[in-house]
Amino acid sequence: MQADFIIIGSGSAGSALASRLSEDGKNTVLVLEFGGSDVGPFIQMPAALAWPMSMKRYNWGYLSEPEPNLNNRRITAPRGKVIGGSSSINGMVYVRGSAEDFDTWDELGATGWSYADVLPYFKRQENSKGGQEGWRGTDGPLHVQRGPAKNPLVRAFVEAGQQAGFETTEDYNGEKQEGFGLMEQTIHQGRRWSAANAYLKPALKRENVELVRCFARRIVIENGRATGVEIERDGRIEIVRANREVIVSASSFNSPKLLMLSGIGPAAHLKEMGIEVKVDRPGVGANLMDHMEFYFQQVSTKPVSLYSWLPWFWQGVAGAQWMFSKSGLGTSNQFESCAFVRSAPGVKQPDIQFHFLPVAISYDGKAAAKSHGFQVHVGYNHSKSRGSVTLRSPDPMADPVIRFNYMSHEEDWVKFRHCVRLTREIFAQQAFGDFRGPEIQPGEKVQSDAEIDNFLREHLESAYHPSGTCKMGSKDDPMAVVDPDTKVIGVEGLRVADSSIFPRLTYGNLNGPSIMTGEKAADHILGKPRLARSNQRPWINPRWETSDR
Repeated sequence: MQADFIIIGSGSAGSALASRLSEDGKNTVLVLEFGGSDVGPFIQMPAALAWPMSMKRYNWGYLSEPEPNLNNRRITAPRGKVIGGSSSINGMVYVRGSAEDFDTWDELGATGWSYADVLPYFKRQENSKGGQEGWRGTDGPLHVQRGPAKNPLVRAFVEAGQQAGFETTEDYNGEKQEGFGLMEQTIHQGRRWSAANAYLKPALKRENVELVRCFARRIVIENGRATGVEIERDGRIEIVRANREVIVSASSFNSPKLLMLSGIGPAAHLKEMGIEVKVDRPGVGANLMDHMEFYFQQVSTKPVSLYSWLPWFWQGVAGAQWMFSKSGLGTSNQFESCAFVRSAPGVKQPDIQFHFLPVAISYDGKAAAKSHGFQVHVGYNHSKSRGSVTLRSPDPMADPVIRFNYMSHEEDWVKFRHCVRLTREIFAQQAFGDFRGPEIQPGEKVQSDAEIDNFLREHLESAYHPSGTCKMGSKDDPMAVVDPDTKVIGVEGLRVADSSIFPRLTYGNLNGPSIMTGEKAADHILGKPRLARSNQRPWINPRWETSDR
């Protein structure tokens, strides 16, 4: 069992890497994946997105440690345990991130990863339907579309934003991110278009690519070089050998865990675990970032929401429509309108994100009220709070210790209070006049800072965008784990390429930037010339210094 390249993890970045590293036919690629098949409606039907996330079969099912600022709640921290990784269990929302994020990466030491550098890779990956010409890719493997947006509530949200004085945008992944508009989805011909469907399955048709179902226990390091991976399958432990390189694409939880199990990480912690220290890298497992959000929910006075479809019978009808004709409600994730806005004057690029949903429901599929309703998932996306991932024990099968340290920065509270009041203002606009019933959550009685804080402590959730635990930076940055070529500092033949290398969390959902990371890392690994830098400049609100809209 050997190959030129061994990729640990078949998720967003890993699938893209498998495709790009193998496409010229010169290199053999082994993809190691513990999870099983993605076949079946739970994963492939977009409207069923709440199911795979709640199934142990498809999800590692991690929980954070009790979060001190959130009433000591343990927050769910799902990661995909299936072909396609988290791209097979996510909400299928496609956001590139803001230009400023990538320029900040470059400034933080990830040189060559500025917006001008990464934009060509976003274009290379995309097959955009209806995106802005010149700003979007149209022949890449990743299909991106808008939903049908037929529900009147979906359109009302965009109109309400306009009435509140905010910008609208025709394509938030194009020149102008800021504003209210239609949301983009990784859905194609009625099916979830995961990284597995886009990249891995076509790659597996090549003779030089193989998928190995196994559990990766540790990276084998000999004389300062990664030479293979110790795996467990069918109850046996064996070693697969890498002729050229090992690439870790196992998630922001499992990538640092694997490095630490292999002796790469904070020396004191590894010694405490009884693991031989190969390379002392204190940044491994540090710098954990995530987005948080809450649901703002309102009763609809008209029976236009998706509430009618929640009874089992009608879910069955929608499922049958999807199964037999790939049509109907099952073909959309129902996130069809959205907004990207700035929280205050003086903030240059958007930092608050809204996902609108024409039903009042929680992620587990339970209705918030026994009535029609609508909701928006709202979150401040540029938190300064940082957490960590550490080992629970030297046993590779043990779950990592995840401490997000959510809401540990005072600014988070200021911004999230603003999110509550701003959402009220938007839902109070004339566009919702024919639909607006009582506020379900937070509820009209929640008004003061203290009342809002109490609500947030109990209701803030993860938006499932963990990143940063194997930070990319310059070689002389003691907290950097990989250099700008994605090479692990201090080890030959070893790289990390997934959302764990983000030096700063990008704005919006992470599937798009994670795939871009795999796309770009492949050129670094193969020693190819990088795609030519873009000279396109994104739109910036001319009122940004004086107004939030």
